[in-house]
This record gives sequence, structure tokens and C-alpha cells, in this order.
Amino acid sequence: MTTYASTNPAELSDVVTRVELVPAEEFAAVAGRDRRAQREWAGLPAPVRGQVVANVGRLVEANAEALARVVTREIGKPLVEARGEVREVVDTCTFFSGEGRRLYGRTVPSEMPDKHLFTFREPIGGTVVVTAGNFPVAVPSWSILPSLLCGNSVVWKPAEYAAASAQAFYDVVTRAGVPEDVFHLVFADGEETFRGLELGLEQRVVDKVAFTGSSAVGARIGALCGRHVQSPCLELGGKNPMVVTEDADLDLAVRGALFSGFGTAGQRCTSLGTVIVHEDVHDEFVRRFAAAVATAVVGDPFDEGVLYGPLLDEKFAVGFEEHLGWIGDHHVTHGSTGSGRITNANPRRGFRGDPERGLYYHPVVVDGVRPDDDLFQHETFGPIVGVTTYRALDEAIELGNLPGYGLSSAIYTTDPVKAFAFRKGIGAGMVSVNNSTSGAEAHLPFGGNGRSGNGSRQSGVWVLDQFTRWQSVNWDHSGSLQKAQVDTLAVEADLDFRLA
Repeated sequence: MTTYASTNPAELSDVVTRVELVPAEEFAAVAGRDRRAQREWAGLPAPVRGQVVANVGRLVEANAEALARVVTREIGKPLVEARGEVREVVDTCTFFSGEGRRLYGRTVPSEMPDKHLFTFREPIGGTVVVTAGNFPVAVPSWSILPSLLCGNSVVWKPAEYAAASAQAFYDVVTRAGVPEDVFHLVFADGEETFRGLELGLEQRVVDKVAFTGSSAVGARIGALCGRHVQSPCLELGGKNPMVVTEDADLDLAVRGALFSGFGTAGQRCTSLGTVIVHEDVHDEFVRRFAAAVATAVVGDPFDEGVLYGPLLDEKFAVGFEEHLGWIGDHHVTHGSTGSGRITNANPRRGFRGDPERGLYYHPVVVDGVRPDDDLFQHETFGPIVGVTTYRALDEAIELGNLPGYGLSSAIYTTDPVKAFAFRKGIGAGMVSVNNSTSGAEAHLPFGGNGRSGNGSRQSGVWVLDQFTRWQSVNWDHSGSLQKAQVDTLAVEADLDFRLA
């Protein structure tokens, strides 16, 4: 086995944990063991499984500060954000604990006498949840908890760079009454995970894959599942647009752009990609936005005054530096005293802490982005936001849809007509009006379309369709064989009747 060391991105010399990465064969074997134990778990009444989910929520709440501090230490998310993420897990538990009493089917009227029709939700079987590490406990909870609630087994493969956070969450869940043999945590690198899924699908011990990560990897997993006639739950990347109309409250729009563009160092799938500003207010918006970014505090994520801390991991720093290379001569940059990595030789005014110790990067606002720019077309996953202009709202909507992603979007306007026109025209699965592109609530569906996902949804009651199968039952107690569409009673009517 290979050992992976998860390090603190704010203090690179700090090894948070070391974990063993398993090969594909062991990955599939774990899925098989869980799948064999799944039937007994499914045999528990759904309200009892709901009580287990409620227990998870109580334990997470009791361990909230310790869990948040593990998250901040391991991935560099500001502590205030980490606390909010842990709170989201509690909210998710609160919601789904009640769904244990609401896994409703329906009684449907039959067209035949003495015959009853029913529908039931049944668990899918063995599920595998593969998650990214930017939200190392909240996003996994969106899949793990409803899957367990529905009576499935779960194998969870988190991002290696968030291993300690994953282990902490796993330890909490297994203390809540979830049988260890139906829920396992495994660590594996990308290729071994893919091969493990392939083996599990071939052996028919994996009945559902829920993946959160990049669009490129999601496409591979979607193709793999398709070969086995399965539909995965894919929550992928985004190039999320924010439209600022000529009648918008510009100060409010700047606050929304600052949070959604640079919170979590721009490393959310819902992070703001491009601000599409009406040409009449472009100059003033850019002036205010640039000033807000320039004075935002970057630094030590345990300092509660910072907007963002380091990038998640070295591999993301490498990728972000490539994206900085997309800035061209026709662009104008704003927002900081430098660009690239923050160091003592390339300082950021107001930085808190020692930048040499971690993966800290200057925030960048790039004005003059064009539709054919790489910065406009592709997800950048870092503290960079593009700005472009539009004249008519239809043009803004077209620009918002152009990159082909469809996760989140926002419009800032005081005109409800514009708000509803934007909602109707934009291809995103989530729309905010006078709010940021980032932000989720436990009872609202989360997910995207196009390059952002396959239309599946997480959170709320909608996710139950990902982890259950509908079964229909017809029960004929007439004592004879009644054939639908053949023996159906016909009602006589005089359809030629007309009023004089």
C-alpha cells in the first residue's frame, strides 16, 4: 500500500495525518462486504434509520468546534466558514431524520374494479460516495446521510488531502448507531478509485455512484456507469455568472461578488466565475469591487477576520498558476499589491500571518474578459474573478450560458421583470436574486446541468430519488384475470349532443 500524508496548506511543514491508500481490488472488496450487509440494514424500519441520522446530528453538534478546527487546519478554510460547514451537517441531519417517517409511496386508483395499485420506495442497494475536499464534511453528508436513511450501504472515498476531516466525520457517524459493516471509509488515489468502481460495477456490488468533483472526472465516471446501465449522481464544476443590471444596488452586488468570488479562496464549485455588468454601471462597479478586494483580509485561516486563507493543496496551486497565465494584454487587473503567490518578496498589503509558510495567493479581478478567453470559458478554482459587459439582458443571459456549465448563477437587480427573465433564460440549476452564487440550504435541491452535472440533485427531498427505486404493485382481488386496456369498463355518452 501507498502512504499519503495530508498537510496543512497554511503551514506546509505540519502533517495533519497519514493514511494508507488501498488498491482497486480492496476497494471493490469493501463494496462487496457492505453490499452483503445492506439487506439487514434495509430491514430496519425507516423511522428507526431516521433516528440514527438524528443521532449523527446530535453528535456533530456536540463535536462542532473540534470538527471545524480539523477542517480549518487540514484544508485552510477560515474557521468561521468551517463552523458554518459543520452547522450545515447538523441542518442536513435535522431534515433527513424526519424523512425517515416520510418515505412515502402512493395508493393509486385502478381502472378495474376490485383491484388496488400501490407504489413503494425501495433502497437501491450498495452505494459509493466519492467526494472532493473543499467541503470535506458538509458535501459528503448530502449523499451519505440520505443514502443510509433510505436503507443502502455506503462506501465513502473522500479526497486524500482532506483525510483527517473525513476520518473525524466517519468516527462521529459510526458512533451514532450506523452499523460498521454497512458504512466504510476508504482512501485511494484517482486511478485506483476508478478501477475499484469498475470492478464493483462488474461484480454488481455497486448499485449507485455519487460523485462530487471536476467535470472531466465526472464525465469518465458517467461513461463508466453508463456502460453498466446505471445513472450516477454527478455534482461537478461551475463557471458561475453574476449579472449586474443598470438598476442594481451596486454596494450589495459588490458584497455578493466579494463573498462568492473569493470566499474559500474561490475554491467552491459555486464560486463566482464572471461578473457580467451592464455597460452603464460597469466603471462604477469595477471601481467599488476593486476597492473591496484590495482591502479584503487574506491570511491565517484561524484568524477570524480573514476573507480567505490558503489554497487547498499543492496540486490546486499548480493549476491556479496555469490559470493566471490566461491573463492577456487586453485585460486590466485589480485587487491586490501583486499577483501570483503571496511571499515576503511579493507581499499582500494587510496580510495576516507568515505567507512563506503556506499556499497563499493574491486575489485578482480581471476586467475586459472576452467570450473567447480561456478565463471566460473555463473553471479556474482559485481567487480570480473576470468582468465583462453587456447592453441588453438577452445578451447577458447568452453570455452566462456560453461556457456550457449550469450549476449556479445570480442576478442583482431591483426590477422583478429582469429577475424573472433571467431565471427563465439561464441554464443553471440554481438561481439567486440579489444574493451570491454560493450558498445552499439543506432543504433546497442542489445541482447543475450541462458540464456541471447530469441533472441529478442533492439535498432536500429530491435527493431521495437518487438513493431509492420506485416499485409499483398491482393487487387484483376480483377472482378473475382482468386485463388493463382490454377489460376496462366503457361509459356510454351521447357525444353528438349540442345545445339548440
